[in-house]
Amino acid sequence: MENFSNILVVSRLIPYSLKAIKVGVFLARKYDAKLMVLHLVTNPVDLMAVNAPGLFPGEQYKNYVDSQQEAKERLGALIKQELKGGFPIKELVSDRDPVEEIMKLVKEENIDLILMNAHEEGRIEHALFGGENDAILRKMPCSIMLVKK
Repeated sequence: MENFSNILVVSRLIPYSLKAIKVGVFLARKYDAKLMVLHLVTNPVDLMAVNAPGLFPGEQYKNYVDSQQEAKERLGALIKQELKGGFPIKELVSDRDPVEEIMKLVKEENIDLILMNAHEEGRIEHALFGGENDAILRKMPCSIMLVKK
């Protein structure tokens, strides 16, 4: 197994991202690596704009928005706890094209391992991120670890 020195965790601000960040912290400690967390934000207004009638029932949309807020709080608390304990984490937030943003960070920060959630999301997350996840897997020049919940 190679030695990783720069690890990037891709967070979608969904509850599943919590485990990916925990695995990222574990691996960064194990390999004495730098850890970055990139939160990719999806604008729910954009989601509603492209919503075909009946694609996302109102209750599912509301649950998605609520879970995104809950995830933001939980992820923030986890990162704050690690920072308070002296473990450095560089945290970034982006609402730009995820594939381009990740590719840019991989090159600029010499990332050699990306951690991201395995494809276990619900219908809304699948519609939002499914194609992006495939593009990330195909285009990235570094190792990628998929984290299951």
